[in-house]
Amino acid sequence: MKKQKALFLDRDGIINIDHGYVSKKEHFEFSEGIFELLHLFSKKGYLLFIVTNQSGIGRGYYTLTAFHTLTQWMLKTLKKENIHIEKVTYCPHAPEEKCRCRKPETGMVKEILNEYAIDLSHSWLMGDKQSDIDLAHNSGIAKSISIGTQPLQNKDLHFKSISQTLQYFLNHPHTF
Repeated sequence: MKKQKALFLDRDGIINIDHGYVSKKEHFEFSEGIFELLHLFSKKGYLLFIVTNQSGIGRGYYTLTAFHTLTQWMLKTLKKENIHIEKVTYCPHAPEEKCRCRKPETGMVKEILNEYAIDLSHSWLMGDKQSDIDLAHNSGIAKSISIGTQPLQNKDLHFKSISQTLQYFLNHPHTF
């Protein structure tokens, strides 16, 4: 089976603006430029995956059912934009539970690798927290992109916004 390249995406802060423990569609606001960026990566042959820590479940801020309801709505909205997400993996645990799925641990990526033949050496991860960038390194994902104003260590590229990321890849098509 031929391995495929992938783009691994954090949810809050990447797919949508992170308003803090987003659990309802009324609070879910897609990041500016995210649809165009996902189209660009898809056209380049990347499979799209979401890997998201959702400690709000473990902390009791919202239920697993609320998370699944929002996820289905998000996927349906993306599908209307002709964007296909292969899989959404999530960690429902609070940080103090010390699980193996919470980023920067590799459980979510391993779950994806159990189902898909992914070439990590030609894949990217995009996130807004150090744990996202650390997940890329811990999992063997070749390239990482940090988004936001925080300076994160060990990233390959950094942009303040999804829109700036989109402009970079439009202007540097050879990059990926």
